[in-house]
Amino acid sequence: MLSLDSIDDSLKNIARECSIDKQLSFHTRRHTYATTICLQNGVFMETLSKMLGHKHITTTQIYAKITHPMIVREVDMLKEKLVGKFSDVSILR
Repeated sequence: MLSLDSIDDSLKNIARECSIDKQLSFHTRRHTYATTICLQNGVFMETLSKMLGHKHITTTQIYAKITHPMIVREVDMLKEKLVGKFSDVSILR
């Protein structure tokens, strides 16, 4: 089993080899996984919370940042679901 320090060292070596000018660590990897991989691809916050092993969703909200493209996607999805359910759909445009 790898230790957290050895994982962080490996990530630093990978960053250096790839000319990535950013501090990589296990912690930043969890943030990236939560936001970029999961939330931006439609995984619900509640599901992500369980995937990360968090007891409380507020912990997940610290890791996972809501981005503008995610908001746009959700608003578009809501518009699709509401179109035709109201007589004046112009309010949805």
